[in-house]
Amino acid sequence: MQSIFNIRVVLFGLMVGLILVFCAQSFAQVGIAISVNFPPPDLPVYDQPLCPGPDYIWTPGYWAWDEDDGYYWVPGTWVLAPEPDYYWTPAYWAWEGNSYRFFPGYWGPVIGFYGGINYGHGYFGHGYEGGRWERGHFYYNRSVTNVNVTEIHNVYNTTIVNNTVNRVSYNGGRGGISARPTTQEETALRERHVSAVAAQTQHMQAARSNPEMRASSNRGRPPIAATARPGAFREGAVAAREGGTVHGPVGGRQEGHGAATPEQAHAPATQERNTRVPEPPASARAEEHQPSRNENARPTYTHPSEIPRPERSPAPNTGNAKMDQKYQKQQEKLANQQAQDRQKLQQRQDQEHQRVAQQRANEAQQQEQKQQMEQRHQQQTQQMMQRHEQQSQKLESRQQPHQQQAPPVHANSHPPEQHK
Repeated sequence: MQSIFNIRVVLFGLMVGLILVFCAQSFAQVGIAISVNFPPPDLPVYDQPLCPGPDYIWTPGYWAWDEDDGYYWVPGTWVLAPEPDYYWTPAYWAWEGNSYRFFPGYWGPVIGFYGGINYGHGYFGHGYEGGRWERGHFYYNRSVTNVNVTEIHNVYNTTIVNNTVNRVSYNGGRGGISARPTTQEETALRERHVSAVAAQTQHMQAARSNPEMRASSNRGRPPIAATARPGAFREGAVAAREGGTVHGPVGGRQEGHGAATPEQAHAPATQERNTRVPEPPASARAEEHQPSRNENARPTYTHPSEIPRPERSPAPNTGNAKMDQKYQKQQEKLANQQAQDRQKLQQRQDQEHQRVAQQRANEAQQQEQKQQMEQRHQQQTQQMMQRHEQQSQKLESRQQPHQQQAPPVHANSHPPEQHK
């Protein structure tokens, strides 16, 4: 009897172990416990690095979240699959009723649902057009992947029509991608999955520890947008050619995680047509989306999202507690009103970006329209900043007389007697 009992214990242990292994391999089917109250930045535009060798699979870059530092960019990179005939399903964010939830990527024999996000370079929202497995080796579609044919001979050419590129990086919610899983993608959810390999995990950790990858630092335009190999942030790394719009606060806990307003959480994201325009000089590219400065002028911003978060005004201290409380409420009311002004103007400008991107025009016309639009946006933003400054000065001027006023003297009081 004791032997039978021991056998049952062993069999039960094996069953539990198999269940745990299966869960570990299939965890990527469910969004992990990361939820944020405002959406990730739009996807930046970058060129794909040269494939480093045979059987490497392209894994697109994505925005990840850190509780302390907010959104940060994990560069796209080439990775060796854990085994032949396995494809990579990219990570994505999705609106889950009251917050944005993160769904990590995974390996599997069939590509699953990744939110309909257009990551480019073969990942155009559903499936992968950049290559396929044949007889244990990966064959690359040269029309959408960057490979050196003198070193990699497993190639083919299939033209992919991808006229419109939506750079929104999340599914659902206002302004998000409205795609739903196909029948094949729903079937893929039930297939065997393998989570990210060790090289991918180390690659993500390197991005997380690099301050330049944070949206609060790069403003949606990471200096390292893609790498030739996981973790190779210097040799073969590629910078973003164009940044993505940052929505809501750009920091983590310091910026008020979980305190975003509905306007921030549902701000419409910028959409742009997949059209290549002549690249400006390096000096102009370096200044794009950056405040222009000189020694005698204040910073100039084009969009409200570029304006740094205003410093909190110190609590008034006039000696009159009731009056100080009144002034503090007025300061908070004005700050909230100005924050709403910035959000509304940003939404209007984002909508104009969408209209221009959706218009059918040649490259020269579209570039001219975009330049005129950015000039209008800069003028609108500067006018709003001047109006806010005048409002703040007016409120401050009403406080100064009370701050400078001496404490009142009672009518019946007398100066102290001098002792002779």
